[in-house]
Amino acid sequence: MKLIIQIPCYNEEDILPQTLADLPRQLPGIDTIEFLIIDDGSTDKTVNVARQSGVHHIVSMTKNKGLAKGFMSGLDACLRLGADVIVNTDADNQYCGEDIAKLVAPIVNGRAEMVVGDRQTNAIEHFSWFKKRLQNLGSWVVRQVSDTEIPDATSGFRALSREAAMRMNVVSDFTYTLETIIQAGKKNLAITHVPIRTNGKLRESRLFRGNWSYIKRSVATIARIYTMYEPLKMFSYIGGFFFLAGVLIGLRFVFYFFMRGGAGHIQSLILAAVLLILGVQIFVLGLVADIIGSNRRLIEDALFRLKKMELQGDRKKSE
Repeated sequence: MKLIIQIPCYNEEDILPQTLADLPRQLPGIDTIEFLIIDDGSTDKTVNVARQSGVHHIVSMTKNKGLAKGFMSGLDACLRLGADVIVNTDADNQYCGEDIAKLVAPIVNGRAEMVVGDRQTNAIEHFSWFKKRLQNLGSWVVRQVSDTEIPDATSGFRALSREAAMRMNVVSDFTYTLETIIQAGKKNLAITHVPIRTNGKLRESRLFRGNWSYIKRSVATIARIYTMYEPLKMFSYIGGFFFLAGVLIGLRFVFYFFMRGGAGHIQSLILAAVLLILGVQIFVLGLVADIIGSNRRLIEDALFRLKKMELQGDRKKSE
């Protein structure tokens, strides 16, 4: 069984050697371990440092495309290189390399297709009280929309089986962490979590400028992905809100109509009619989106089969 550990990098020449040194060279149930660097348009000596440190594979991008694009490029490269298990970790040495053994064990034993490392964020000292509450809230929201039980949704320390990696289709430009969990839940992949340790903070996060920026982009990502996989529910909630508001305002008009003999409050009737029509229209949009979503699922299944056939062909050629 072949394991490839991928590390997305952007200007990590100082920290990368420490991160690579922390990675395991042997694991139970794994025959081969290789390292892959995704150079996301670095302008420093990240690539040279990676080569000097003995990295087996390097995927280079001509410009910085963001964490999500880098993650997907890494998965694609790992699959083409014949990986049976793929582990994703961060270049800033945030995660303890020894815990990769915990990540891959459920996949090696056939109990899971995707494993997420739980940092137990409430115990991380350099996280502020607000950041801990924010992490807990975000993970709770992801659990609700994905029907999973992952306690640390934003953890980038995770392992995927070959088949799970082939089923991932990240469309977000922000981050892969939330989207892949929601996808795994909606695609009924066997997903679990294991407790992991974290190392001391070596630098500030480059993913977002502040907590409010992170909240805004995370909410947009969750709403977008949930709408992709549950469009009828999402549009029904929105349409139902407008329809209910129209009914309540309409009842107000009826009340005053009979209490005052039909005089006044015509504005309530007009507003009620507008809200009722809007609610029905939004629900109809939900039906259309649901049909489009069904087509998207068929396309994803076809893409999965195509990837499988293509990668099987590549494996046979390499043998």
